[in-house]
Amino acid sequence: MTLIDPATLRAKLASDNPPVVLDARWSGPAATVDEGHKDFETGHIPGSLWVSMNKEMSNPDVPGGRHPLPDPGAFEADMRRKGLNEDSSVVVLDGGNSLAAGRLWWLLTDGGLTDVQVLNGGFAAWKAAGYPVETGPTWSSKVGDIMLRAGHLERVDAQHVLANGGTLWDVRSPERYPGARNLPATEAQESDGTFKSPDELKKVFPAVKPGDAVYCGSGITASQALLAMHVAGINGVKLYPGSWSDWISDDSRPVERG
Repeated sequence: MTLIDPATLRAKLASDNPPVVLDARWSGPAATVDEGHKDFETGHIPGSLWVSMNKEMSNPDVPGGRHPLPDPGAFEADMRRKGLNEDSSVVVLDGGNSLAAGRLWWLLTDGGLTDVQVLNGGFAAWKAAGYPVETGPTWSSKVGDIMLRAGHLERVDAQHVLANGGTLWDVRSPERYPGARNLPATEAQESDGTFKSPDELKKVFPAVKPGDAVYCGSGITASQALLAMHVAGINGVKLYPGSWSDWISDDSRPVERG
C-alpha cells in the first residue's frame, strides 16, 4: 500500500524493525529555505528527520524552472545522511496536503527504492490522532548505504513536449490554469488533506492514460497528482519536472491564453 494511516505508522514505529520517517514539510513557493524546518522543530513525529525542498529535493543552481530535480549523486548522499539503506522501509510526510511528500515519494521511487509509503494526511493527521510529538532538531545517528539510480519513473522535458506532443495535463487549480487540458489535483483529496479512496480517485482521473504527462507550476503539485494516480492504480504517466516555470523560461516556446 502506498498510503499509510497514523495508527499503522505508530504500530510500525513500535516494532523491532521501524521505518525511517522523513518529514518534508514545506511552506510553498514563497517560503524561505528554513521555513519548513521551523515548523518541524516546533513539533514532529518522534525520531523523524526533516528533508529540505530547496536544498535536498531541488537543485536551485541549474536551469529548469523554480524547482529543478536534484543532482542524483547529491540526493543519494543526502539520503545516506538520513540513514537510508538498500533495504530501508521509508515513510514520508509533510504538513498534510502531500505536496512536498509527493515530491519526495517520487524522487525515492524514481531512484529505485521500492518500500516508500506516504502518511495520509501528514503531520496534521498524526497530531489529530493524539499521538506523541517531539520538538527540537533531530539527525540520524548513522550513515546509510543506499544506492539510488534515477530513471525508474518516466519524465519529459520541454524539447520532448515540443517534438512529440501527446496529452499534457495541467494539474494546477483552475484559477492558475493558462490553457492545455486542466485536471486540478485538488480534486484528489478530501478537505482534511487525505486522499480519496482508489475507486473515487479513478473517477477524478477518468481520461488519464499511460503515456500522458502532467505538469504544474514547478513540478511539485504534479508529483502529488502522480502519487494520487498511483494510489488509483494509474501508472505510466510521465512527469514534466520543470513544468510551467521551465516552459516560460524560453520566449520561443508557444503559450496559449484564455
